[in-house]
Amino acid sequence: MLNRIDLRGGVRDPRRLLPRAQLDVSVAVERIRPLVEAVREHGYAAIREASERFDGVSPEVLRVPAEAIAEAEGTLDPGVRAALLESITRARKVHADQRRTDHTTQVVPGGTVTERWVPVDRVGLYVPGGLAMYPSTVVMNVVPAQAAGVRSLVVTSPPQKDNGGLPDPRVLAACALLGVDEVYAVGGAQAVAMLAYGAAVDAEGAAHCDPVDMITGPGNIWVTAAKRLLRGVVGIDAEAGPTEIAILADDTADPAHVAADLVSQAEHDPLAASVLVTPSVELVEAVERELARQVPATKHAERVTTALTGEQSGVVLVDDLDAGLRVVDAYAAEHLEIQTRDAREWAMRVRNAGAIFVGAWSPVSLGDYCAGSNHVLPTGGCARHSSGLSVQSFLRGIHLVDYSQQALREVAPHVVTLATVEDLPAHGRAVQVRFPGELG
Repeated sequence: MLNRIDLRGGVRDPRRLLPRAQLDVSVAVERIRPLVEAVREHGYAAIREASERFDGVSPEVLRVPAEAIAEAEGTLDPGVRAALLESITRARKVHADQRRTDHTTQVVPGGTVTERWVPVDRVGLYVPGGLAMYPSTVVMNVVPAQAAGVRSLVVTSPPQKDNGGLPDPRVLAACALLGVDEVYAVGGAQAVAMLAYGAAVDAEGAAHCDPVDMITGPGNIWVTAAKRLLRGVVGIDAEAGPTEIAILADDTADPAHVAADLVSQAEHDPLAASVLVTPSVELVEAVERELARQVPATKHAERVTTALTGEQSGVVLVDDLDAGLRVVDAYAAEHLEIQTRDAREWAMRVRNAGAIFVGAWSPVSLGDYCAGSNHVLPTGGCARHSSGLSVQSFLRGIHLVDYSQQALREVAPHVVTLATVEDLPAHGRAVQVRFPGELG
């Protein structure tokens, strides 16, 4: 079932040989540009037209009524409620420790630089609603924003025809459990545009959705394209692509575990990537037997099969675990599992991954829901330079420069010299004017 890539014998740079989904976001950007411009110019009317065209819903009011959010919480299955509360508790515990504190450095007597960490004022959180519903994504976006101290949070999620044009009730219930009461039934590129530009009044004259300063949350290629187009108008967390899992495993790995974990990510999307990196041909053969058994038995077998047999998935054979480590660092997976002897030691040597899951008892599914970590992670190799969503994502570092007259006097000649070297004499003059007759 899985494509095989044999890198035994050594490859200097394996990046071009590794499986990866091919997405042309630039083409999608041009496709959605007219829609985004329409939302900027016409607000509610353009959003309503897009919702009718793409979601089959023509909303009279975009904002979800408070009573609908409360009702969703009240009718939530007790088991789902308990699971969401546990997820929230664990996520809050982990993210509370990420909050940075202000720090003042005394550079010289009378001269200090203070770094303040100030939260973004207003954040829009996108929650997908296509092939699956994601109340867990509400948790993963809201918890770090709240821990950072964001003043205003708004959630937007696609309207569902079978829920009266409102977002999925489990998404609404998660918002209620987290204390988020500003929720909009808008999905796709039109939702991103609404968050960036705001929406004018609706047919009843009710105001809708002030613009936000930052947008976070995963979505399909149209959401990703809108985020790329609007980067700079608002802050963007990342351009999330299809989900991916890489597993670095040796002959100690349980093939049933490995197969199940590959399947678990493949069920997200036909473009989801599942990659096994191993020096063990015997493990590969055992995993393929397990896949032949497990895939037909899973609910979304067709979707899983498409993902596992696509060009983005496969098995990479390597000489040994050192070579495997080089491969997974080159791949820079969103999710990386280490199922080897001394798994933690190998995990600590990894440099490029969105999140690393250590050993047989830390599957990616745990991180998706209840590990306490965040599941909004960089995809498409972006883990080589980017991090997953965290409290830091919602904080801005602002430097306060505070120098006394004497502290400036002591460094003034150096400032004037550097300004002269760069042919910016007015920069030097701005210091000289403060010390008439002292600096030539």
